[in-house]
Amino acid sequence: MSSNTPSYTYEQAGVSIDAGNRLVKAIGPLVKATMRPGADGEIGGFGGFFDPKAAGYKDPLLVAGNDGVGTKVKLAIDHDRHDRIGIDLVAMCVNDLIVQGAEPLFFLDYFATGKLDGGVAERVIAGIAEGCKMAGCALIGGETAEMPGMYADGDYDLAGFCVGAVERGEQLTGEKVAPGHVLLGLASSGVHSNGYSLVRRLAADKGWKMESPALFDQERLLVDALIEPTRIYVKSLLPVIRAGKIDALAHITGGGLLENVPRVLPDGAHAVIDADAWELPRLMAFLQAQGNIEPGEMARTFNTGIGMLLAVTPDNVDGVTADLEAAGETVFRIGDIVEGAKGCTVKGSAGTWSAKTDWEATHNA
Repeated sequence: MSSNTPSYTYEQAGVSIDAGNRLVKAIGPLVKATMRPGADGEIGGFGGFFDPKAAGYKDPLLVAGNDGVGTKVKLAIDHDRHDRIGIDLVAMCVNDLIVQGAEPLFFLDYFATGKLDGGVAERVIAGIAEGCKMAGCALIGGETAEMPGMYADGDYDLAGFCVGAVERGEQLTGEKVAPGHVLLGLASSGVHSNGYSLVRRLAADKGWKMESPALFDQERLLVDALIEPTRIYVKSLLPVIRAGKIDALAHITGGGLLENVPRVLPDGAHAVIDADAWELPRLMAFLQAQGNIEPGEMARTFNTGIGMLLAVTPDNVDGVTADLEAAGETVFRIGDIVEGAKGCTVKGSAGTWSAKTDWEATHNA
């Protein structure tokens, strides 16, 4: 090799192996704090182990899901709110598992950035660990990818992967739902993790002062109200599910009540939801007013205050409500299942909106 030829290093190309190693060492205690029966507390191997038998399962079905946080990540980046965005990542995955009746067992994350900032990454992963503890699942591994040229300075993106289990025969499929079932709604904690492209468009067009008190809540900065983490419903719902008191659950994410509820209904069951059964949260009313958003568009874009929907038989309404309220949830009786084409109708004083399409046919084509 000529002495005039420069010696290239990976770090000169923008990737620091040492920074990655420091991050792994720093997050070790965070990972160990999420351990539960079935998982060990070590990271750094090529994969993470989990023993369902040690977790108490005899004949489990495994249920897996993955998700991201969407453009809510950009809100966190732009306003230095990295500490709790990881909770959203966990929530979007574990809430999807609990609707199958599955207990989340373990979680893996993917953090991708252009240049690794150990302080930011550690804050994000600390939030992921906090979310795992809230859901009762172990953070058993993940991947941190430093990719120069792929992201703008300071930008990053997140993906999460979660596996849960349910004993064979105890999974929730919605097959038991029939006309006469009652629909209960659990209050959301805010916008959760859907609709943020519209939120950010409104913020830019209307010139919102994000670091000032919110017009609808003078006790909170607007950005903090907007970035409130997605509520994790796992620990409150799991005992009620295992008691056999819930026949179906729907996680209200993108598409709102209109498009998510039909996903858990059998043929011949139609959900009718009374939009006047709960008060539209002030944050949602603010978004609607600022964007002059039609009620039907609100119902398809945001959760409008309901983060999880339950279908229960009439004789279980009072018991389920009491159990969930004792666990800290706010519960509303919001509708019923009637005979008709599989779908959902939301109606109230502002109007009526329906979704009667077959969800699987329109989303899996």
